[in-house]
Amino acid sequence: MLKNLFNRDIITLLLVVLGFLFYISFGYDLTRGDFPKLITLYGVLFFVSYGILKINHDRFWLVAGIGVAFRFLFLTSLPNLSQDFYRFIWDGRLLIKGVSPYLFIPENLINVDFNTLGLRISQAEQLYHGMGQLNGSHYSNYPPINQLCFALATLFSGKSILGAVIAMRVLIILADVGILFFGRKLLLKLNLNPNQIFWYFLNPFIIIELTGNLHFESVMLFFLISSIYLAHQKKWIESAVLFGVAVSVKLIPLLFLPLFFKWFIANFNKGLLKLFFYYLIVIGTVLLTFTPFLSLAFFNNFLETTVLWFQDFEFNASIYYVIRWIGFKVVGWNMIAIIGKILSLIIVIFILIFTFFRKNKSIQQLITTLLFGISAYYILSTTIHPWYIASPLLLSVFTKYKFPIVWSFVVVLSYSAYSNEVFSENLWLVTLEYFIMFSFFIWELLKCKNKSIKFH
Repeated sequence: MLKNLFNRDIITLLLVVLGFLFYISFGYDLTRGDFPKLITLYGVLFFVSYGILKINHDRFWLVAGIGVAFRFLFLTSLPNLSQDFYRFIWDGRLLIKGVSPYLFIPENLINVDFNTLGLRISQAEQLYHGMGQLNGSHYSNYPPINQLCFALATLFSGKSILGAVIAMRVLIILADVGILFFGRKLLLKLNLNPNQIFWYFLNPFIIIELTGNLHFESVMLFFLISSIYLAHQKKWIESAVLFGVAVSVKLIPLLFLPLFFKWFIANFNKGLLKLFFYYLIVIGTVLLTFTPFLSLAFFNNFLETTVLWFQDFEFNASIYYVIRWIGFKVVGWNMIAIIGKILSLIIVIFILIFTFFRKNKSIQQLITTLLFGISAYYILSTTIHPWYIASPLLLSVFTKYKFPIVWSFVVVLSYSAYSNEVFSENLWLVTLEYFIMFSFFIWELLKCKNKSIKFH
């Protein structure tokens, strides 16, 4: 027995050291254009995480500590797969000057005399060129709690870009630790293996995309999973407040609101009335966070930028690319503006079907419906950045469906678009990504009855 334990510790140590080396290489010695190195590091890190989970399925806190340690390896690195953090710092520096980041386009500010407007931003040229022309030519569409995170990071870091990166990274790590805490509690309440939270917490995709590249899905998901946990405890008022805060980090949870309909009816006396007040509290919380910024200009600018994601932008899509190809064959031009509206309508129809025709009596059934809802949304979207998959990935932890884990592995293929001097997607690799994901999803629908995939 001691020998087996010793062997397990040695193998674990070797895997952790290998993980340390590869995460350091990923964070400090990788450029986005080096696609062969990127997918090699990514693949090995998935092998490392799976090995650690397989060997240590009965040592929860050891694996949790390893997950935290892996995250802190990125602490002083600048994100290398995303430029968004430059915009985060830009918005944060505007906000701490008392200026709404929703009212000015960086491209316009950079071309005028800052002193005339009283909006001098430290390292403005560096931030503008860092965020890129596409980001710098649009109004900000990050909701207020997200903006608060940006402001706090810039407030505590002064004029240091790296300091702001470190501050934001600490916030994201804390959010992930919160997800670990509430995720474990919810899994135990549902009589599920608490180690399933590591499909999220130790997943290299999460560590790289959220901690490494500073995407705030983790902060949104912390408030969302806390809200779901409190809803399960029948603390629906507190749940509604946290749900509203989650929306004010990222708007995507708004998609989930209709799906609570049957769950409230089944679990509360006067469930319809309480659902109404639940919605009222959520919307009220969201509006409260937006209140300091409300104006006609804000509404127009925020709506204008949000609509772009449905009618102008396209990246790593699945169903949309098929329809776009058909459109080119039929009419000879890109019909994204029309197709985007049609797909949006189809998403609404799916959400209504999930709302009224799925059984959502238990919290696990509800979470499964949330998983299907957000997956349908992303499958029908025109733009799927890799970090978007964090939401279905976390929800899948509490269900018997694991296709988002596969998706989190193959989504790295989308980064092939940056391997050329001019941005260009490799549609063969995008096809491979979705072929693998859809194949696994269909297999799960056909084969997985009532059992979750196990660690042992």
